[in-house]
Amino acid sequence: MFHATTIVAVRHAGRVAIGGDGQVSRGNTIVKGTANKIRRLHGGDVVVGFAGSTADAFTLFERFEGKLKDHSGNLTRAAVELAKDWRTDRALRRLEALILAVDRTKTLLLSGTGDVIDPDGPVCAIGSGGDYAAAAAQALTKHAPHLSARDMVEESLRIAASICIYTNTSFTIEELGG
Repeated sequence: MFHATTIVAVRHAGRVAIGGDGQVSRGNTIVKGTANKIRRLHGGDVVVGFAGSTADAFTLFERFEGKLKDHSGNLTRAAVELAKDWRTDRALRRLEALILAVDRTKTLLLSGTGDVIDPDGPVCAIGSGGDYAAAAAQALTKHAPHLSARDMVEESLRIAASICIYTNTSFTIEELGG
């Protein structure tokens, strides 16, 4: 659905890591290779990744930061409130994007259709390369448990970049302790 990015989060061994590639594409053309699609919010306690347009990202990051402040950093409550606004606000509902948000205990996927999904497993991914990164990360959590969450994110992004033409190897990875 959304091209030009891969965002993946992995929970493993009491830590969570989230990372994204840096490629920005317009159609079949690479416009930029070093974009940062990962941001720390609420004093660094929440980390979010974004798939969609840059303008939409900044708008949603600002709104999400406000919701986190309003709800004392409660990720679930802030996500639900953002999703409600995103779906009902006339200007926001035009934004086509996905957000992957993590804190020390929870991973959530948010969409403009009102979805706030808490995935069952330790892996969640979005973007055009998200399925590739998710498959790689799931295999790593099962077959390479000696790796750190950060290493699993990096390797899954590397695998996605080798398959998805909208994903490159300029990665931004953030990690939170358990």
